[in-house]
Amino acid sequence: MDLWLRADGANADSSIASAVRALAPEVDLPKRPRSTDAPAAGRVVAVRTVVGPGTWTVVVAALRDQAEAAPAGSANAVAPLVRYYAVSGTGGTEGTPVAIGGAPAEVAAPDAAAVPAAQFTHRVPAGGALETSLGEFVRAYLGGGQGGGLERYLSPGLRVSAPKTAPYVRIEVTDVLADAEATTAATVPADGTKARVRIRVSGEDKLGVRWPLVYRAEVTARAGRWEVSALESGITDLPADASSSSAAVSGGGR
Repeated sequence: MDLWLRADGANADSSIASAVRALAPEVDLPKRPRSTDAPAAGRVVAVRTVVGPGTWTVVVAALRDQAEAAPAGSANAVAPLVRYYAVSGTGGTEGTPVAIGGAPAEVAAPDAAAVPAAQFTHRVPAGGALETSLGEFVRAYLGGGQGGGLERYLSPGLRVSAPKTAPYVRIEVTDVLADAEATTAATVPADGTKARVRIRVSGEDKLGVRWPLVYRAEVTARAGRWEVSALESGITDLPADASSSSAAVSGGGR
């Protein structure tokens, strides 16, 4: 899709056109006026896949530069534009070769899924034991594991790799919500008490840009303190029975 967006049918011998032909010999290419340059490579992301009997269709979101379509001098000349294309073909299963059936079709954006009902309904008090522990953990995590490392905030046996390239000079926890009322108590509950938490974080980089970040984790009470027993690394909620052995790995610096 990225190659097709940058191709020019008027220059069929170019390296880009040749690369498109190698993947899809029968696909027609865009044709540009001589005065129009092909756009620079943009970001292309697959957002939906539909598979049928022997066929497939992938909807792709392409972040393009609107300058090629906007009049010169227009206020929107450099505004980014997301366009959606459906690419269809056959093959790709059981070792069969993939064949793209034709040029992409521009389509509407896929419908957004409904937002799940809120699972984190208990606000963790600011300055309390859990909020303080999570704040220290997040600052150590986004600080590359410096300042004594992460181990002091983790349940025994849990290993978490901190992102080494995090650019933040200031990190603060702005809000913590939990799925269990035990997290709102002034004291830490009995050992083994578990809760799932959503942590909103604000990280400020060296340029002064403030980045809103969200983490989801499982915490467990032990020896009068809260410890992180699982750190989510994907976009879905941790399962209700998450444990340090099944959902406790967080990728670092990837």
